[in-house]
Amino acid sequence: MKNIKTQVGIIGAGPAGLTLAIWLKKNGIEAVIIERQSRTYIESRVRAGLLEQNTVDIFKDLGVADRLVEEGLEHHGVYLSFNGKRVRVPFDELTGGRKITIYGQQEVVKDLTEAWLSSGGKIYFEAQAEKIEDFETNNPKIYFEHEGEQGRIDCDFAMACDGFHGLGRKTLPKESYKEFTHTYPFSWLGILAHVAPSSEELIYAYHENGFALSSLRSEEVSRLYLQVDNDDTLENWTDERIWEELAIRLGTEGWELKSGPIFEKSITPMRGYMIDNLQYGRLFLAGDSAHIVPPTGGKGLNLAVADVKHLVDGLVDFYKNNTMEALDGYTKTALKRIWRAQDFSNFMTALFHKQEEHGSFQYSMQQAKFDYIAISEAYATTIAENYVGLPFEAFE
Repeated sequence: MKNIKTQVGIIGAGPAGLTLAIWLKKNGIEAVIIERQSRTYIESRVRAGLLEQNTVDIFKDLGVADRLVEEGLEHHGVYLSFNGKRVRVPFDELTGGRKITIYGQQEVVKDLTEAWLSSGGKIYFEAQAEKIEDFETNNPKIYFEHEGEQGRIDCDFAMACDGFHGLGRKTLPKESYKEFTHTYPFSWLGILAHVAPSSEELIYAYHENGFALSSLRSEEVSRLYLQVDNDDTLENWTDERIWEELAIRLGTEGWELKSGPIFEKSITPMRGYMIDNLQYGRLFLAGDSAHIVPPTGGKGLNLAVADVKHLVDGLVDFYKNNTMEALDGYTKTALKRIWRAQDFSNFMTALFHKQEEHGSFQYSMQQAKFDYIAISEAYATTIAENYVGLPFEAFE
């Protein structure tokens, strides 16, 4: 059996686990990561690509943002459309210069993986976490299988950054947390296409046919979405039909949608999920293992990095000052931002997705909200500051 002794054992080499390990090392704290997938897999897995101001600042401070700064696309606003009428919400003007950066999650993972490994950090790839024991003591143990051999990590703290289907949340005592789940009555059909973006900034659009989003991954790759029924299938959507429907839903006077070869399609259910306790003893959860938000607000990766920030604060306090006070308060601190993100993601989802027919009460409420954005700087500011991410001090 491989026996590994470290201060912090981390399950999962996604943005949360990698950021945590790098940040701890910067503070002189040892960590080891186990990851059930291969390096090739995690570095090619396409996920979100929207980074809040906080997240970019953290990556810069950690010294892992060279490519992000060079290749990331800064956005200083967002376009919102309703029945073809479009308004722009200027982030920088409304939030004191804060903004978002478009940079694919797979690129973030590449940067973090390279930074961690080049610094001498250890990741056991294709290592399946099997159980976490003794987390109610000062010496948690993470058991895993790697290359046909059993392994064990003896650590001071076990950090589960292993996603929604991971071992971490399953290990928490069921009576220690409450679950919250909200499933929306629609899904997103998402595509990646080899075509330059049709807009310099994202476009969220409500249309009688349903929601559409124009986004991007780079100056050569567009990322676009359509609202579809939960029982819809990709077989119902030819490339031609997708482009036609995107042009209809995103259309506004004087603007034209560019189309190109589609190289990836997927349908993603829209849901919100979270638990109200992210820790038990010396087992802590971060990222998707503890919460899922609908992608409408672009919060997933950013919430994970915010969780990590609070964990690092607590772990540094423990090793420097021998106190558990900050770690004991991790859940309370993290939940403030998590609930804010759930609310904002739900707000954006409810505003721009077709839920009832035109002329209904629900539709009229959506129209009224959109009209208010166009005339109220205060309302637009609320959207802007949530979109770019509230500063950490806002929750203190």
